[in-house]
Amino acid sequence: METTQVTERKKTIWKNKTVLHDLRNDKYLYLMLLPGLLYFLIFKYAPLYGIVIAFKDYDIFQGIWQSDWVGWKNFQDVFQYSDFWNIFRNTILISVYKIIFGFPAPIIVALLLNELGNRFFKRAIQTILYLPHFISWVVISGFILAILSPNNGVVALVYEWFGQEPRNLLIDQDLFRSILVASDIWKDLGWGTIIYLAALTQVDPSLYEAAIMDGAGKWKQTWHITLPSIRNVIVLLLILRIGFLMGAGFEQILVMQNSAVAEVSEVLDTFVFKYGLQQGNYSFATAVGVFNSVIALILVLAAQWVSKLFGEEGLS
Repeated sequence: METTQVTERKKTIWKNKTVLHDLRNDKYLYLMLLPGLLYFLIFKYAPLYGIVIAFKDYDIFQGIWQSDWVGWKNFQDVFQYSDFWNIFRNTILISVYKIIFGFPAPIIVALLLNELGNRFFKRAIQTILYLPHFISWVVISGFILAILSPNNGVVALVYEWFGQEPRNLLIDQDLFRSILVASDIWKDLGWGTIIYLAALTQVDPSLYEAAIMDGAGKWKQTWHITLPSIRNVIVLLLILRIGFLMGAGFEQILVMQNSAVAEVSEVLDTFVFKYGLQQGNYSFATAVGVFNSVIALILVLAAQWVSKLFGEEGLS
């Protein structure tokens, strides 16, 4: 028994020496890592104490700890709010549409660009696709308004060419979600394409040579070599995308939304901003935020579990 304890103690001492040795040898690398760690500690972990507001009747003058404790009352108010479940449904629908139509888009574009032989043309297309990623939603909403304006927009001219009365598509409840999804795809297509193009550079060229020798065409090469080779990247990005399922695009919807389409476009984030923050219902807003975060966490864990079932590494 004493021999075992001595052995364990020696192992602990050895581990401590190893850690100290690594810290000394890589001290500059750890110093470079320090700003990133401080960022997450200050702006991500420290604010987590504010979650307690969801369980209190928060008074901005009394502060968090002096406000009255109300338990689950704020969550009951959230679930009993008349439009909450419609807002929740809008959030899920818009996010799911963006995943269904938006997630495969950069994969397809990356596969097409990967087949281009002219490097200059390929890089030019990449740059054009990537530029919208740096434009804010405020500016993009102005572009969309200019294009879809029923008075002097491009779409209005098309309606006139066909002898029809121009329609204001931005107040059409049946089309507004489609506009959100299409504009989101256009803005972020270039960013996703670059990630997949980087993954495609890691595919072994000898696999294509062997496939050509076996008589495989481009489609079979893509299906049996290219896609399986980047499958781990696809799964990883899909899990991360599912983690943002409850977001639905706050800034985009906020700047493009109007009262005529609020019924089909109000999502949890815009609801929190309008009803919670603008009206000073901080406890209510925090409760919605906590609910949002819990659902997002469950979705990420579920996606991770499913990816493990299919033999993928996922996030780990």
